[in-house]
Amino acid sequence: MSDKFSSISTFIFDVDGVLTDGIVYVGELGEQLRGFNIKDGYAIQLAVKCGYNIAIITGAKSKIAQYRLNSLGVFDVFLGVESKVDVLNAYASQKGLNFEHMLYMGDDIPDLDVIQLVGLPSCPIDAAPEIKDCCNYISPQAGGQGCVRDVIEKVLKSQGKWMREKAYSW
Repeated sequence: MSDKFSSISTFIFDVDGVLTDGIVYVGELGEQLRGFNIKDGYAIQLAVKCGYNIAIITGAKSKIAQYRLNSLGVFDVFLGVESKVDVLNAYASQKGLNFEHMLYMGDDIPDLDVIQLVGLPSCPIDAAPEIKDCCNYISPQAGGQGCVRDVIEKVLKSQGKWMREKAYSW
């Protein structure tokens, strides 16, 4: 398994159930709020600083997610996606990326087709059984509870980039 982590150059994440715990709070005026784990955020911005490609592909149309991810240095954020496979194919083609060097983390049925395309399909511990059956790595952390930090940390450690000089300052 460590060989798979050491070959990753690109991270692709879903939002709800991966970067969040999957709960959407709806206010009186219809606004939707999500909570993001600060440790996941730290790992994401560190991966950006270390030169990894990071993209978000989600069916959600959350401006809050867009704002949060942009603040971490992630600008390849695809919201309101109907076909994650089409978006992943276009992203890979545009950036000249190899699927074998991608890690995708998803948690539910809309992730099923796209998760099967990448070199390291992964999911949080609380993912749907159908997703777990397709994954090479199941994080011991739940969605929104550090699963993103878990996979980023494993990749960076396997490549000797975790806790390198000044890469840890935010």
